[in-house]
Amino acid sequence: MKKVLITGACGYLGTRLSKYLAEKGYSVTAFDKYIPTDSIEWTSLMDEVIIDDIRDEKTISNLANKQFDIVIHLISLDHHKSEDDPNFVSSINVMPTWDLLDKLTNTGLEKFIYFSTIHVYGNLPKKIITEDKLANPVNAYGLTHLLSENICNYYNEKTDTECINVRLSNSYGSPVFKDNNCWWLVINDLCKTAYQEKNIKLLSNGSPQRDFIHGDDVARAINILINYKNHNRNNTYHIASGQTLTILELAHVVKEVYFQRYNKEIDIYFPDSSVSEDPEKFNGIKRYTVATNKLNEIGFQKKISLESGLHKLFQYFES
Repeated sequence: MKKVLITGACGYLGTRLSKYLAEKGYSVTAFDKYIPTDSIEWTSLMDEVIIDDIRDEKTISNLANKQFDIVIHLISLDHHKSEDDPNFVSSINVMPTWDLLDKLTNTGLEKFIYFSTIHVYGNLPKKIITEDKLANPVNAYGLTHLLSENICNYYNEKTDTECINVRLSNSYGSPVFKDNNCWWLVINDLCKTAYQEKNIKLLSNGSPQRDFIHGDDVARAINILINYKNHNRNNTYHIASGQTLTILELAHVVKEVYFQRYNKEIDIYFPDSSVSEDPEKFNGIKRYTVATNKLNEIGFQKKISLESGLHKLFQYFES
């Protein structure tokens, strides 16, 4: 049984990932700065839950003494908080990556998986984007993740630990804990608004593009990466659906799924209060595509379609 440490395990994605891996038979230690109140069922699946500060060197030394086989590092400030004081931001987004690798690679650690983001690319060109594309972050969130990626690359070359960077597009799905802050995510917000207000209100003209992948598929991808022996040390992977839709198209899919479930039509409103009647308004525009060939080649296939993922969200609201 592999011993797995997940940092940020009580966050939106961390809770789903830790639950998935524990149910797969891994011995999971969940680490975070807090634990939600409605966590009894989730906690029962964990081998250990550690509530502490990742910035504390003594804490990281104590983690190293536990001799984990796998570390999955998710702790990061969000987009807005990453624009704070550089010393504070780097103390959370960058230095823990370095400290963890510095101490744990000396304890027989097999694999370190770092959760990065496609924001390391900056402004996405309207073409197929592979992992070879030059990173060019345009905000502190992308910059600090790129710095942590480079730290992983260093230890991937200099130690026996396989260090993997996963660049996540956007995940969605219902939260494991009610306290998880996930309703700012576009798909989650569209479904919540549709269910509670019986309409959808867009914050733009609907043209921005997104690639969304369900959280269960993200967890499935990580399980594949844990078990894949990467002999060529090619260590950066996209986790994405490979399907890019505009916000308007997403809204119309939500509208259709809502109709399938409740047999009721709802309207989609633009910021000027006009109603969207044309889901194909942006069909002809150029799009970026996040390539997933590398992950597909080692056995990953997306299992949850957008429509089925939306049905799961509505089921969550109903319950």
